[in-house]
Amino acid sequence: MRKSAVWHLTVLVALAVLLAMAGTAHSSEIADLYSSIESADVTLAGDVAGMTLRLDLIDDGRLLTSRNLSLDGAGTWIVRWPQLEAEKGSYDVCAHLLKNGSAVSRKCSNFYYGGVEPIRFDVRDFRADSRGMHLAISASDPTVVDIYYMLIDGNKAAYVTREQVVPISGSFAMPITRDYAWKQILESGHEYAGRVKIIELNHNMTRSFMNSFQAVDDAKITETYQDETGASATVMGNSRVPFEGSLRFILSQNGKVLNTTEKTTPVLLTGDDETVEITWNKTLEPGLYQLRTVLLGQGGAVMDLEENVIEAKPLQRSNATDTAKEASFPAGAAAVAMLMIALLSRRR
Repeated sequence: MRKSAVWHLTVLVALAVLLAMAGTAHSSEIADLYSSIESADVTLAGDVAGMTLRLDLIDDGRLLTSRNLSLDGAGTWIVRWPQLEAEKGSYDVCAHLLKNGSAVSRKCSNFYYGGVEPIRFDVRDFRADSRGMHLAISASDPTVVDIYYMLIDGNKAAYVTREQVVPISGSFAMPITRDYAWKQILESGHEYAGRVKIIELNHNMTRSFMNSFQAVDDAKITETYQDETGASATVMGNSRVPFEGSLRFILSQNGKVLNTTEKTTPVLLTGDDETVEITWNKTLEPGLYQLRTVLLGQGGAVMDLEENVIEAKPLQRSNATDTAKEASFPAGAAAVAMLMIALLSRRR
């Protein structure tokens, strides 16, 4: 009995180990793969940290090039193929997820390069910058697409979002535009890439575009105001890199600088706007003045500027005596009226 119980326990432990190993094998996998002749993206699921991803680009069974990436976790990973003298034809790309040299998961995909195929939609313009991605799409016939927007940091997508069932009108002459703003705060001077992948599901057509950019801060002056007592300027952020700059107000008359005041702007991101106000040391004397408002970046570079003219007019001085006389007349008239009402009441 004891031997039987031990044997059953051993079997159960072995099954548990096998199930755990099977679960581990299935928990780390290549979920999605797409490639063109320029680049490829691979979506990995599960606990893949410490593993290696190998991507092979193959032409008619012949290995053209490979890429190896060391993984720090799940997500979407990007490779850029080297510039090849590719001929039109069918190509294969295979992704291998390796752990200690052994394959955990494998997935292959096929694409055609350089051939003539019906164009269901055409990307007329695409660019990525410190604000986000900007896209113009047109189509030969009305259709719908899914759009994936990716912010790439190194070889990995820092963020991926999907816009589903986007209608594209059937007119190459009238493209629709899509603007996608980054959600992340970007690091100044850091190199990023923006990648867009567009999928037309009805005809199984996928296209991707990608470009690199260096993140920079940016802002602009949107409105100014100035008079005899002071000035103000409204500044709007124009980047996902935090803008930390200053406004310099330079007041001059006949070429001579009378006042220079500099104030730090609040920290701004894309779409944020703040107004900075200053006052002169005293009310300006009558005359014409020039005001130069300069927006400076963190390093002192000129980001924007605006020049205006201030026409200071003489102050209107009132005569105190005449004012007192005018003020006393209504009061005297009211007193006479009250006296007449009292006399008439007595006579009754």
